Amino acid sequence: TQKMAKLLELGDKCGEGASRAPVLTGSCLADNRLNLDVYPDGCHRFLQLFEERRGEVIQVEFLRLSSNDHLLGTTLGILPHLKHLKSLVLKGGHARDEFGSCQYGSLTSLPPDVGNLRCLTHLDISFNSLSTLPSCILHLPSLRMLLVSHNSLVALPEDFGSLSKLTFFSAMKNQLKDLPQSIGELAVLQDLDLSENALEFLPEEVGNLRNCTELDLSGNRLSSIPDSLANLKSLRRLHLHSNLLVTVPASLASLPNLSRLDLQNNCLRTVPPEIQTSPFVRLQGNPLGETEPSPQAGNCKASSLHGVTHSCISSGSFTVTSEGCKVVLACGIHFYFPPGTASDPLRIYFRTLAPDPQWVKLRHHDVLLSTVLELQPHGVKFQQEVQIWLPYAPPQTLHQREVVVRTFSGQSWSDLRTRVEQKRKSKKHVAHCSVLHFSWFLVVSRLVQNECKVPTEGTLLFSSVDPNIKVTFPPGVTEETRSVKLQVLPVSAEEIEEITADAGCRASPLLCLSQDSLVDFLRPVRIQLPLPPGVTGLNLDRSRLHLLHGDLEGQTWDDITSQVVLEFTHLYAVFEVTHFSWYWLWYTTKTYIGGIAKKVYERLRMYQVNFIALQRKKDPEQVLLQCVPKHKVDPVLKKLQDRYRGPEPSDMVEMFEGEQFFAAFERGICIDMDRPDCVDGRLLFIFYSHLKNMKEIYVTSPVDRKGQAVKGQVSFYRGAVPESIPEDASRRRKGPDSLWLATLPIKLPRLKPRWGENPGSLNGFSFPPLNLGNAETGYLTQANLLSIARRMGADWQTIGLNLGLTYQQIERIGYNNREDLDKQILDMLFSWAQQNLEDPDCVNKLITAMKESGRQDIADEVETIIELGRQKYRESIRRMGLEQESSTEDSAIAMM
Repeated sequence: TQKMAKLLELGDKCGEGASRAPVLTGSCLADNRLNLDVYPDGCHRFLQLFEERRGEVIQVEFLRLSSNDHLLGTTLGILPHLKHLKSLVLKGGHARDEFGSCQYGSLTSLPPDVGNLRCLTHLDISFNSLSTLPSCILHLPSLRMLLVSHNSLVALPEDFGSLSKLTFFSAMKNQLKDLPQSIGELAVLQDLDLSENALEFLPEEVGNLRNCTELDLSGNRLSSIPDSLANLKSLRRLHLHSNLLVTVPASLASLPNLSRLDLQNNCLRTVPPEIQTSPFVRLQGNPLGETEPSPQAGNCKASSLHGVTHSCISSGSFTVTSEGCKVVLACGIHFYFPPGTASDPLRIYFRTLAPDPQWVKLRHHDVLLSTVLELQPHGVKFQQEVQIWLPYAPPQTLHQREVVVRTFSGQSWSDLRTRVEQKRKSKKHVAHCSVLHFSWFLVVSRLVQNECKVPTEGTLLFSSVDPNIKVTFPPGVTEETRSVKLQVLPVSAEEIEEITADAGCRASPLLCLSQDSLVDFLRPVRIQLPLPPGVTGLNLDRSRLHLLHGDLEGQTWDDITSQVVLEFTHLYAVFEVTHFSWYWLWYTTKTYIGGIAKKVYERLRMYQVNFIALQRKKDPEQVLLQCVPKHKVDPVLKKLQDRYRGPEPSDMVEMFEGEQFFAAFERGICIDMDRPDCVDGRLLFIFYSHLKNMKEIYVTSPVDRKGQAVKGQVSFYRGAVPESIPEDASRRRKGPDSLWLATLPIKLPRLKPRWGENPGSLNGFSFPPLNLGNAETGYLTQANLLSIARRMGADWQTIGLNLGLTYQQIERIGYNNREDLDKQILDMLFSWAQQNLEDPDCVNKLITAMKESGRQDIADEVETIIELGRQKYRESIRRMGLEQESSTEDSAIAMM
């Protein structure tokens, strides 16, 4: 048609100036798929392919295009011709800005005729610029999966419920303020993700989503949720963390299939006991038990400067207005946005990330003290400085080191002016800095850095760590003012002797000088260093004194004693240089002093660590692995000994800060499930001396454990050799033998009999035979109760309360059998049974309690057992012509 010809002509014009896309081979259309979002010119390729091979293209069922493509608008006009299309992906995020952040796509709408794609079941238009949902989407009769996350939607259409076949809907990270009532008409919806929006309330109709198994409402502004959520009987996971909830309905705890209820980081001061005692509920980050603050103090709902509190575990968002605000994250990070920081409302996105050594580049002798905080949007400049407080793990010694916040500009890392504070109540340490733009932030401990500006008239620079170290810049040393930095690493005589095994070796503090200019100084700079310990100008043997010059990486150490003029006083050595690097005074009889210094420098950067592998006492298939600095091993083991058991820690090994290592289970033991941190079946770790290098994992064995235990092991291996370690160390790390670090034994015990295989003694409980009820109405036997117990789960507390047990009894049962849900259920159920043996109406009370607890399924099972017992009783009366003689076994059937 003429219209199509114009579209194709427009596509060719848009592609002028670029090389013509190569002819697409038949493989691009294999299985009726076109994945063109991986090409920068994917739309141009699509237009060309449509022109040259239209018959094949209109048969395409799966199509992916990038919405960052400048020819997207032209391409959209062709989409309605693809009548067989089942899956359409038009996502942004394929391009990045100068800070490395994903750029949103240009898609703002869809052609009306897209609604005629009657076969389309999957539509993904995430990471775009949509402010309203295209109306054509509501006319897609077969649509089952719709993804519109990371857009700017403020509302959904009133008739959104017309998408009657929708099973999956994600609208996370938009600006939705409310939901249409018609959302309750999505009868087959199974997965609904509305996280990180601006929802303040939910319509009651949400409770009509009877098939919904996962509902994510985290990161919104909800202060309450409707009672109708208790109707979601299929719900397995409910995420409500990082809202403003002040109350939750107790009925949520009795949802029959619920396995996770996340209420972390809200404003809950009290919660119903049914929720507080449920093991699948997460409540961290709530002010439980605290009194309500006065109106002047502000609260979680307030939007004024002094009252805004936002909480999050690892990611989330909040809005900053021209009024300014204070923000507190659950992980302890604080922000202060003064009034006038932003002229218009601005959505801030944050997330905490695990440090990746390929990206987080630490300098020599740096120590990482925190995870990485990313704040978006990147590069936006605020009109006032934003204050940030970042919590960190305090370093062992503060005299030689200082704590700074380090930020990434998109090209390199730089240190911010930082003030260290300690919270009065929690005693936690925080690093305080001010910024005008957002990017990535972390806290490090570095060698104390002294710096100054060197003008043409010269100046003097001292070390604050050792004031005996000073650098004198004479007049005329430079034509233009330049910045100079000085760092000092003190080295004790004991360290030198331990590493070199030579009591005669001595060394001065290690001095590092750097500058922001590549040009050498015009005149020599005078440096004063203390003589090594025990050496004075009076007893000095000049043949044993060596001045070493090291490169910035510490890879080579050259003896420059003969190249400079050394002057001595009683305590100091003085020399002159014109360029900067590492300088070190050594006093020794050794001849190859450069090699010794290199070895010592390498060892000064290493940490002595031990590995531990412990198994949880209550569940030996759960294994805790940790790499612990040597001085922390005993405190860590003491803290874990009540819950874990295992072998002695491994022998001591040495590791660099930021070094990669792996844990591999061997000899009949393997990891129970795939994890993102597994590489070729091995668990990946990154060693940071001040962070927790710990992971818990479930293991299993392909060996049949019914007859015997499995004696396996876990071994630790080094990963890739860090780029920054010395050449000698790198050479020693090559080859399979040098990668092994340690091996510790792991034993999986013989499997216990399952319920019913040995009913006389179960999970440590031993019960005498019992009969609840009577022959005429039907008995419940021990076997029947075991069958009922198997059907119960984390709702056992609610059932126990409805059975008449006191709250104190429930608490005692939970405490006596902590960390063992099976024992808690059995103890509760059989304790009640023993107390009610003589009550003829106890079976009816059990049925009523199950119904009141929302467990109609168990109530029906009990009624079936009782009815079978009655039938057997009546049959025995008729058969024998006698009075009641039926045995217990005849009166009831165990439904195992």
